[in-house]
Amino acid sequence: MYKTLLFDLDGTLLDLDMDKFLPVYFRALTRRFLHLMEPRQFVEHLMASTMAMIGNKDPEQTNEEAFMAEFIPRIGLSREVLLPLLNDFYLNDFGALAGESRRKPLAREIIQYAFARGFAVVIATNPVFPKMAISHRLRWAGVEDFPYKLITTYEIMHFCKPHREYYAEILDRLGLKAEECLMIGNDAQEDLSAREVGIKTFLLQDHLINRTEECPQTDYRGYMEDLYEFIKGL
Repeated sequence: MYKTLLFDLDGTLLDLDMDKFLPVYFRALTRRFLHLMEPRQFVEHLMASTMAMIGNKDPEQTNEEAFMAEFIPRIGLSREVLLPLLNDFYLNDFGALAGESRRKPLAREIIQYAFARGFAVVIATNPVFPKMAISHRLRWAGVEDFPYKLITTYEIMHFCKPHREYYAEILDRLGLKAEECLMIGNDAQEDLSAREVGIKTFLLQDHLINRTEECPQTDYRGYMEDLYEFIKGL
């Protein structure tokens, strides 16, 4: 049946509300650029560039390249000035935001059990952040020390959720068949779009995100306790 389990990160393995986290993240990041740009203007450029990256479907551009192609002209800074500031922020400052998140009960146990049972595991987080930021969040979740088959970061991926191309790229990159995979996540739009390429889905109702009034169409659903029992029964 299933050989590979794909896990979303924020809201799934990590108790982190992006709506509350982003303002704190923006304040911390803009402090790095106070000597170069007014914070509100910086955030406007950051958000516009992020949306351009999410909407990009050019298979020749990584998400990082799509973001930078929009962001660098907007802020008027050279790559040589920008990248050291960003890298230093993610290396030294981003980790201090851990207090905005909490570990989810059973998250580590579920991942540990999945590996013990011989499943391949993919961290299928929306690749809008660099690897360093995702590594921090995996550590906050207490699941950083596992040999994942793939962690989708903006340096290596060419598409974002909720585009079907994001999931197709995971399948292509790892040589997987859709019917052998299960996508697990709490976002009805971003995570359940895996069904468009034939991947079965488990909608996690802990911290459920649903941007419509429609009942999400999924193959399985439940809370963390239900997910644990479901994986045990595979």
